Amino acid sequence: MVTINPLDWVSSFDDTGIPYLELYVGFTIVVYLFHTCLDVRQLKALQRPKPPAALADLFSPELYAKTRAYSLDKWGFAFAHGVYSTVETVIVALTGILPFFWTTSGALLGAAAAHLGPSWWPSWARSGTRGEEIVQTVLFVLLLYLGNLVLELPWGIYSTFVIEQRHGFNKQTMGLFLSDLVKQVVLAMVMMPPIVGIVTYILQVSGPLLPLFLWGFFFGLSLFLMTIYPVFIAPLFNKYEPLPEGSLRSKIEALAGSLRFPLRKLYRMDGSRRSSHSNAYMYGFFNNKRIVLYDTLIQQCSEEQVVAVLAHELGHWKLRHTPQLFVVNQTVIVFQFCLYMLVRNSTVLPAAFGFGTGPAVGASGAAPAFVSLILFQVIMSPMDEVIHYLSNVISRRFEFQADDFAVRTGHGADLRAALLKMEEENKGAMHVDPWYSAYHYSHPPLVDRLRAIDTAEKKRR
Repeated sequence: MVTINPLDWVSSFDDTGIPYLELYVGFTIVVYLFHTCLDVRQLKALQRPKPPAALADLFSPELYAKTRAYSLDKWGFAFAHGVYSTVETVIVALTGILPFFWTTSGALLGAAAAHLGPSWWPSWARSGTRGEEIVQTVLFVLLLYLGNLVLELPWGIYSTFVIEQRHGFNKQTMGLFLSDLVKQVVLAMVMMPPIVGIVTYILQVSGPLLPLFLWGFFFGLSLFLMTIYPVFIAPLFNKYEPLPEGSLRSKIEALAGSLRFPLRKLYRMDGSRRSSHSNAYMYGFFNNKRIVLYDTLIQQCSEEQVVAVLAHELGHWKLRHTPQLFVVNQTVIVFQFCLYMLVRNSTVLPAAFGFGTGPAVGASGAAPAFVSLILFQVIMSPMDEVIHYLSNVISRRFEFQADDFAVRTGHGADLRAALLKMEEENKGAMHVDPWYSAYHYSHPPLVDRLRAIDTAEKKRR
């Protein structure tokens, strides 16, 4: 009888001779050129002097000129940032920035240990132990985070205080912007060390069942973060108040009751403190659901339109879109962790990115545990592009289904009016290139949504 070991394909994989660095850089450039082609197509669409025929009678020439100017400004910013990000990615890959950060983190820890003395330094983190690699990995990730934060900060400031300010959307001061930044950094400093440390330990001690252990940890982490975010983290940045008693609250509760939606809390959020953009969302597990309305949405739309927007959101719940996406995402994560087993102990992959000699590698020649996971994520970028596209395809399909659900519950006309109102207030792009939207958009373009709503309304009659 022949026995088959399901892990034989892992142990037999030989990556000798695979030019990881060259393939990664080449793919990065190809992706950039592909995105540029889509961007050029979108630019031509945005430059059209008149709105789409389906919207020509709904928006004034003045409003179209404003939305066109806003869309072109955002396009220019995104294009410039795309060039910068591509150049940065290639430079990081070719110049050995990652090994430099790793050796720097080790040098900093060595200097700290020498200065503080062995009595202060815990035994589990001393030289030659797994704990030493864990501590160095945590510092390494924090240094990468801070470095990226500094590089992206000018772009964030320009986007907020130039583009958004120019078109009347920005409502926050520089003081509030910096306050949010400090809070984000503090949260990262508190939450990243234990997460990185646990993942590193799992990578160090796990055997053939590593994909299962990694998935189990990240599954639990995602549930934990979904639980604490609305309760402890989100209130650090925005104020959440119960929606006051009144006709709007009564209409929303009536809608939830008619669908048997287990609504427990209904909040109004001060989104106008930072931006005049509007939104609404729901969250919560099982029979403990909550709905959050941006105050800007309440100000910009009628009560019937707000209820219609929520009918769309509750359509996602009724059609079980969220659990479906969650299962798909978890399946993809498990699959990727299984693929990681192919290069977990590779010496070729780390050597390609500069982890070939010196303190950047272990005695076996393999990269430090967490670094090998980072490098795997780097070379998985082709799959990430495919996953990004497919996830948008699924998301757009779900959006159409949620719109159809709102129509079937009798809110089609109000949803149509709400979409037009939000398009007006948010100055959304009216012309969208079909190739560009097919790849980048998680929501269908406005014209497509209105057409689908009108078709569903005719069927309903």
